[in-house]
Amino acid sequence: MKQTFRALCVAVAMLAAGAPAAQAQQAAATSTAAFPYAIEQSQLPNGLKVVTVPYASPGLASVFLVVRAGSRDEVEAGKTGFAHFFEHVMFRGTDKYSKEQYDEVLKSLGASANANTSLDRTVYHMTGNARMLEKMFEVEADRFQNLKYSEHDFKTEAGAVKGEYTKNSASLYTQLNEKVSDAAFDQHTYEHTTMGFFKDVVDMPNQYEYSKVFFDRFYRPEYTTLLVVGDVKAADVNRLAQQYFSLWKRGSYVPNMKQEAEQTAPRYVHIQNANFPPMLSLSYKGPAFSDQSKDLPALDILMTMLFAENSDLYQQLVVKEQKVRFVGGSPNMTRDPHLTSIRASVVKAEDIPYVKQRIVQALEDAKTKPLDAKKLADTKSALKYGNLMDLDAPDNIANTLAQFIWLTGDVQSVNRYPALYDQVTAQDIQAAAKKYFVPEHLTVGTIGPKDTGGVQ
Repeated sequence: MKQTFRALCVAVAMLAAGAPAAQAQQAAATSTAAFPYAIEQSQLPNGLKVVTVPYASPGLASVFLVVRAGSRDEVEAGKTGFAHFFEHVMFRGTDKYSKEQYDEVLKSLGASANANTSLDRTVYHMTGNARMLEKMFEVEADRFQNLKYSEHDFKTEAGAVKGEYTKNSASLYTQLNEKVSDAAFDQHTYEHTTMGFFKDVVDMPNQYEYSKVFFDRFYRPEYTTLLVVGDVKAADVNRLAQQYFSLWKRGSYVPNMKQEAEQTAPRYVHIQNANFPPMLSLSYKGPAFSDQSKDLPALDILMTMLFAENSDLYQQLVVKEQKVRFVGGSPNMTRDPHLTSIRASVVKAEDIPYVKQRIVQALEDAKTKPLDAKKLADTKSALKYGNLMDLDAPDNIANTLAQFIWLTGDVQSVNRYPALYDQVTAQDIQAAAKKYFVPEHLTVGTIGPKDTGGVQ
């Protein structure tokens, strides 16, 4: 799934309107940081990182386990889709808590629990009664260290994964995403989406033994961060972490990640369908996430300026000419270099070449054309504050922090990355446009009644 984080920055006036007074005061006291709440962290000797964010949510706490293993880490041919598979099978139970008993515990806690997988991570999350924090730790520690599933259970879940794949693939948007990724990457595991290659998913029921290998590799403390947000104290969280996770044995596996060679010519994929709204996708090779480089914030700002509803391009293509239903784009935030993608839903298929030409021209202009200073300042401000008001519940706060944890392994990245937005200049944006909007690094995807021959 796509995750694009808009930078955070403290705004005490905004917080005071929606947060408890004590937290607004805390935000004021730490106004040099982007993240408005105190972050307390420690690490167990086995490598498990423990992060606590006390938050005034009386009686409520969220417990997240962030595993830095996603489809990116599926490096072996024929073995894709397993990161997503474990999102399912982790709820199958242990000797101590069967699946049914686990569900009963959740009910007793008044808790909800779920998981999700993406390119770079798998996240397990539970939100419930903060007074029952120890029971939450107990059941989560148990399944992470003692997961047990039979071959029959494995085949059942593998079948469910295949069904989910088939359901999702009914969408031509999903199909286009898969084709673009497959075309854009030759070596790196970003070549396949989170769901994996279909041929591997079909074969998954035969991979019971390998599934245990995958679990043994990645469900280890050094790959995991325990994140707790809500009506809790760091001392209690650390004590419970020591009690329930300290015997979890550290592993030794490190995936052999292949680096992608430089793309030297444009690539094209097409889905032929006369009964679906025509679609144009332009995907350029982009940067990896870094909280030390201005490239990603510069691209984020530029893409927002180019495709906002008040932009020249949007007004021309959508409002005046009415050739496009919508157009938008953004860079991806990923551990390794991925794609900066632009999508346009085109009214008439015969206008796809024209729409492509207009978008590419706008990207070319960005390399040399001076930016409007007021629009630049307004865009930076909007991006900085865009997600601030989402930090109003333990699970929302944990979701925000989890992204920085899986991207860098360091929760304090949540403070370093937003600071880069203030540093981005018009010259930085031009430099990023020149560096990344390279014609040879482009993969074009289209949906339409006939193949347009590469959309020249």
